[in-house]
Amino acid sequence: MGDNPLDGFEVDKSSLKYIGNDLQRPECILAEPDGTLWSADARGGVVRIHPGGDQKIITQSYQKSFEQTTDLASRFTEGTLPNGLAFAANGDILISNFGTDCLEVMTRDGETRVLIDSIDGEAIGKVNFILRDSKDRIWMTISTKIKNWMKAISPNIVDGFVALVDKGTIRIVAEGFHFTNEIRLDEKEEWLYVVETCGKHISRLRVHDDGSLSDREIYGPRDTGAFIDGIAFDSYGNLWGTHVMTDQIFAITPRGDLKILLDDDNPVASQALKKAFEADEVTPELMLACGGTIAPWFASVTFGSADLKTVYIGSLRGTRIPYFRSPVAGLPMIHWK
Repeated sequence: MGDNPLDGFEVDKSSLKYIGNDLQRPECILAEPDGTLWSADARGGVVRIHPGGDQKIITQSYQKSFEQTTDLASRFTEGTLPNGLAFAANGDILISNFGTDCLEVMTRDGETRVLIDSIDGEAIGKVNFILRDSKDRIWMTISTKIKNWMKAISPNIVDGFVALVDKGTIRIVAEGFHFTNEIRLDEKEEWLYVVETCGKHISRLRVHDDGSLSDREIYGPRDTGAFIDGIAFDSYGNLWGTHVMTDQIFAITPRGDLKILLDDDNPVASQALKKAFEADEVTPELMLACGGTIAPWFASVTFGSADLKTVYIGSLRGTRIPYFRSPVAGLPMIHWK
């Protein structure tokens, strides 16, 4: 392996470009080879954005009567909250809904049905993210069993888990995570990488042929210094990620080193949140005080464009999508192949 293409690389804020407008909670973004973007949207569905900038919201059929609350904190905990997205093999959109606590599937015309809402006879919890693998299995993260997820931002709550949907059957394959968030598989699908938001680190587990997991370990720093949300691999093997609320983009190199690539932090608010977290006294007000100026609460990174060198930043409080060029291409998602 030659020199890391991220050596010496940092994102210049003034070089950022933007696409989309009036978006609501564009947390997760899917990119297609033709340049089309699909962004989760809190109005209950996704926004399709063409390369030229034209956009259209596609609302889930059963959510058309949804009325959005005006209370800022409630906007992140109530109603429909499409969160993680993935393309099904037929092109439909799989949606992990962080508000309705369901795994849903939506056609590109908006027709929606629930795939999973329980496991072992109980409500599944806060379905956060989904990932489809080369065997057409669906990996899911459930952040917490607490209905109001803001109350789970605590150093003492460790009830997140990973589930696997295989041929229509769901089962828990790993549990005991500190607010499970995004997950990714490496290029050979040998390891599953799991964000533990409140652990401030990433764990990984070895993937066996039957979908069982073993050999759990922390990947990279034990404490990256802030709450992690989204992750994505590039083709060199760097694992990119976002620090949510402190608004940073970082990368963990194959050697395990942490590199900060973009920093839009509000350090005073972030420090207050950190102290409150350590004392188990986090409040919605402290969280909402955090965030930078680019797209508050960085939530995800998505590689797109024909060469997979354009990086799009998803966010929880932004209304448009920032993007920049990377010196290295992203690892193609399963729908890209």
